[in-house]
Amino acid sequence: MAAGQRLFVRRRDGRIQVRLNDAGRSIAREAFGHVVAAERDPEHEWGATLTAPVDPTRDEDDPVTTLRRQQETSTNAELAVATLHEPYLTDEEAWAWLCTLQVALRATAVSRGLLSDEKLADAGDDVLGEVRTLQQFLFDLAECF
Repeated sequence: MAAGQRLFVRRRDGRIQVRLNDAGRSIAREAFGHVVAAERDPEHEWGATLTAPVDPTRDEDDPVTTLRRQQETSTNAELAVATLHEPYLTDEEAWAWLCTLQVALRATAVSRGLLSDEKLADAGDDVLGEVRTLQQFLFDLAECF
């Protein structure tokens, strides 16, 4: 990634500059790729997390809500993949990155069983590094909105 500087910066012209180095883009590519793969393959380890409600108490397994969530996830992930190598993003593209990274972080946490502070504390350094990197991407990108 880009040590010591923000990873995403809003420019005066309204675009968002992506300051990820090759390693950072590789991490984003892997996250985006997993989301797209999970969308297409129901057997993918992230599959169940893509359609699950973020807050189950506010979503009553409504098929229309589930379909809308699937379409948004798919559209955002595909746009994120398509713009992976762009040096600047429009608001729509940056939003797609943000949404896809959120899905990737959530899916990572669920698939690795990191659903409590205790489980997170017991996770290995590789898993913690992956989670913290995705979080940093999200925090830096969210600051642009």
